[in-house]
Amino acid sequence: VHFIIMSFFSFGQSAEIDVVLNDAETRKKVEHKTEDGKKDKYFLFYDGETVSGKVNVTLKNPGKRLEHHGIKIEFVGQIELYYDRGNHHEFVSLVKDLARPGEITQSQTFDFEFTHVEKPYESYTGQNVKLRYFLRATVIRRLNDITKEMDIVVHTLSTYPELNSSIKMEVGIEDCLHIEFEYNKSKYHLKDVIVGKIYFLLVRIKIKHMEIDIIKRETTGTGPSVYHENDTIAKYEIMDGAPVRGESIPIRLFLAGYDLTPTMRDINKKFSVRYYLNLVLIDEEERRYFKQQEITLWRKGDVVRKSMSHQAAIASQRFEGSAASESALEQAAKEESG
Repeated sequence: VHFIIMSFFSFGQSAEIDVVLNDAETRKKVEHKTEDGKKDKYFLFYDGETVSGKVNVTLKNPGKRLEHHGIKIEFVGQIELYYDRGNHHEFVSLVKDLARPGEITQSQTFDFEFTHVEKPYESYTGQNVKLRYFLRATVIRRLNDITKEMDIVVHTLSTYPELNSSIKMEVGIEDCLHIEFEYNKSKYHLKDVIVGKIYFLLVRIKIKHMEIDIIKRETTGTGPSVYHENDTIAKYEIMDGAPVRGESIPIRLFLAGYDLTPTMRDINKKFSVRYYLNLVLIDEEERRYFKQQEITLWRKGDVVRKSMSHQAAIASQRFEGSAASESALEQAAKEESG
């Protein structure tokens, strides 16, 4: 009896399915946080890029045929709110049928291509929400489908914001304290440096500590059921000890070392991720004074990608270092002449 039961179960998955990208050898991989906080590497894609590859269906028992009700592959972009687990909000959903209902008598490979796929949002794993893109291949069976999912990561690139005014703010407590602070910009790319200055115009309380924090605020839900999750990403100590009137203190905060994402505003009406600079002062009686200011973070292209046309390379000169653009222009010129 034992033997019969075993063979019955092994019959369940009589094939293995697996998805391989066509450009797996050359496509860049990036680290991305999974839900349990670990970091894994995934293939990186951008909006508008084609996703193509092969689906391999391997029979476990050669010579034994596999009946199926069709074989398909899907490209899915979805948002999952952790407090609403069963509900996935799909904002991209594409399907390609690879085989009609029938049977497979030997292992087979199927090609697929999703051309110039729209990938409007950046992949994101947060405290209460996850936005993910994946390929899902399915052999449809009468009792139990055989499926395989493969996650990819999408980065959204921005160009240099035209208007990028500096931030000037004053914080004061009447007759005790008057501080002015200034940051060089209000919009920073993820590898940028926040450069600023703090001026003490009036100091009548004993300040013992002062820092700038970068605070990430994730907002999920709408209406009455809005959740805010605040996370202090960075703490930058400006000074330890008492400042004097007329003193000015420079600030240089390098963003590259921190775990930051671009600012995300109202993504698919489901969630937002915003960043704030928080200036914190603590006096000798442990009283805290702070002033918060939103900044916008954006992702800049690492390198001008090879496939860029001459025009695109010229346009990219606006926000890439001139050296990178020159090499891209040379590259584009070579490609056009070649």
